[in-house]
Amino acid sequence: MTVSTTSRVIIPGGALRGELRPPPDKSITHRAVILSALATGPSRIVHPLEADDCRRTAEAFRSLGVLVETDGRNDWIIVGHGLYGLREPDGGTIYCGNSGTTMRLLSGVLAGQPFETKLMGDHSLSQRPMARIVEPLTKMGAGISARDGQYAPLHIQGRRPLQGLSWDSSVASAQVKSCLLLAGLYAEGVTTVREPERSRDHSERMLAAAGVKLDMGEKSVSIRGGQTLNAMEWVVPSDISSAAFFIIGALLAPGSELLLRNVNVNPTRDGILEVLRKMGADVRLEDMRSVAGEPLADIVVKSSNLKATRIGADVMPRLIDEVPVLAVAATQAQGVTEITGAQELRVKESDRLKLVADQLNKMGAEIEELPDGLRIEGPTPLKGASVDSHTDHRLAMSFAVAGLVARGETTILNADAVDISFPTFWSDLEKLRVAS
Repeated sequence: MTVSTTSRVIIPGGALRGELRPPPDKSITHRAVILSALATGPSRIVHPLEADDCRRTAEAFRSLGVLVETDGRNDWIIVGHGLYGLREPDGGTIYCGNSGTTMRLLSGVLAGQPFETKLMGDHSLSQRPMARIVEPLTKMGAGISARDGQYAPLHIQGRRPLQGLSWDSSVASAQVKSCLLLAGLYAEGVTTVREPERSRDHSERMLAAAGVKLDMGEKSVSIRGGQTLNAMEWVVPSDISSAAFFIIGALLAPGSELLLRNVNVNPTRDGILEVLRKMGADVRLEDMRSVAGEPLADIVVKSSNLKATRIGADVMPRLIDEVPVLAVAATQAQGVTEITGAQELRVKESDRLKLVADQLNKMGAEIEELPDGLRIEGPTPLKGASVDSHTDHRLAMSFAVAGLVARGETTILNADAVDISFPTFWSDLEKLRVAS
């Protein structure tokens, strides 16, 4: 593997062997920062994700007057002053970078503050849909304006108190749900969010761990305003979305066997394991346990011959971030894999459906882009090519997995995008590769 400033060259061949603790969970790190900042007193975040997205959330709360510092163990210490202890940021502006989680969840908090804030993002984030939070927060009483009614920058004039709301979300989105639950803490009465399918439930688990009472339904959650949060020690498990690249890399590279430690296997996030088992993958969980309400396991993966499957809307909220690397797996599976119900991928850091099809087809894949998914014929021999992540971290890592089993070298442009969620990806990949 050779390196240039913004590209990586993947030399094919070899197996993946050994063990790895994948990066800490990005979703949980974001939420641990937010809940700690809204609690009263010092909280500790053990093993936080030191990546750009999560640093944006930490910096946002520093600008709102919250002490966030690192101790000698690289844990984060956050001293909150309660729900009502935030102050207006200097200059009134917070920059969220590429982090949709920062912008959407922070909007819920800022909707309940007695000051005005402007939230800005980079070019990619400024193209992502925000109307899905602007509309309900406006109905709760906040004053929000957005470019063309739905894009960042967002200008938020908070109101205290907000009004409780009963909201039917058009998408199964943990970010939308979490935004409204956080706003619900500042509201009079009850705020209820209903979803078409259940999205990941980290916010609910962590709010409950911090002492907040919630009413849970199969596809709904309600929160009563005015509740306080306890300061906590949050232990962040490894992120299954990051582990997915090494899981599929090990399945595809002959002679591989990996042990991935301390991986979050929350049932609202484990769709990739369900799908891979249907594809015939040799994946098993060991040492199941629970930390702060989140289920963890060690995952053992061995190279496997995969078969095609159908991946539909029913499971999509549980594996939406893993679709690009699942598409790589499907190129090597026997038969036709069809992915549907994934239209949300068109408004992520990039149009992931279009780019996955375009870039993997350059490598010899046979992928048809569908309005809401992909149709992938396999197995197809992949060949080395120059592919572009378009600064999307999950695409850069997915193309690296494809490059492992291609014939010839693969050049990945904008490879430094991995820093958004997995800063050690390239060094970890190098460490685990051995001659087969």
